Amino acid sequence: MSEYVLCEELPTPERFCELREAAGMAPRTVADARDGLPNSLYGVTMMHEPSGETVGMARIVGDGATVFHVCDMAVHPDHQRRGLGSRLMDAVVEYVDEHASETASVNLLADVDGFYERWGFERTAPETTGMYRREYPRIRRG
Repeated sequence: MSEYVLCEELPTPERFCELREAAGMAPRTVADARDGLPNSLYGVTMMHEPSGETVGMARIVGDGATVFHVCDMAVHPDHQRRGLGSRLMDAVVEYVDEHASETASVNLLADVDGFYERWGFERTAPETTGMYRREYPRIRRG
């Protein structure tokens, strides 16, 4: 029996930020996570039963019909190399397979070579170019 349990739920905003940092991902603020996480289409976490700690996560954002973006896929380094990322992706892909039509755009930004291909994800270059915006207007929170 595995000491890890897959949960169809989002992490707390605090744990979301901690897992991103531990996995070497760009930081997010707890305030932004608190605002953003409830807008997810789907979220899944991996809990380490002996400690009760959330050690992995993945989620999907989008409009639920035309766009599904897989994001925030992270497993704490202390718990990597145990198949947890694969279990998280299996759950994410199952959700997409149940909810996305043939014409929907299902995408992700990968920072791990050779991992996502087993679920049918392919590089888009040179047909499309990935881009991101580095500077954002500062938003004042009330």
